[in-house]
Amino acid sequence: MGMLKEFKEFAMRGNVIDMAVGIIIGAAFGKIVASFVGDILMPLIGLLIGGIDFTSLSITVGKATVKYGKFIQSVVDFVIIAFAIFLAIKAINSMKKKEEEKPAAPPAPSKEEILLSEIRDLLKEMAEK
Repeated sequence: MGMLKEFKEFAMRGNVIDMAVGIIIGAAFGKIVASFVGDILMPLIGLLIGGIDFTSLSITVGKATVKYGKFIQSVVDFVIIAFAIFLAIKAINSMKKKEEEKPAAPPAPSKEEILLSEIRDLLKEMAEK
């Protein structure tokens, strides 16, 4: 029973749960990015570069087939995905920066400043009389 209790304590730590949520959201985000690249960007890029499909490129050396086209396609996909994520993070950071740049309310005057202001006002009143 001791090991089960230890596992429960380990699994219920905040860090482990936060990490699990991050992994699940990351996997879902990965599917979104993969769909964006595969279904939207790659067809458009294919039109721009004349419909070249790198995945069919290969070379046969003896009995082995080296499919270097799949590697090239994977590198292109990586660059596009990395750039898409870069743009998303940049947009998120700029939104956060705009929130941070909002001016904060000026701090309330200290007790000394309030007292000095009252003294100043009283001196003005006495000078006017």
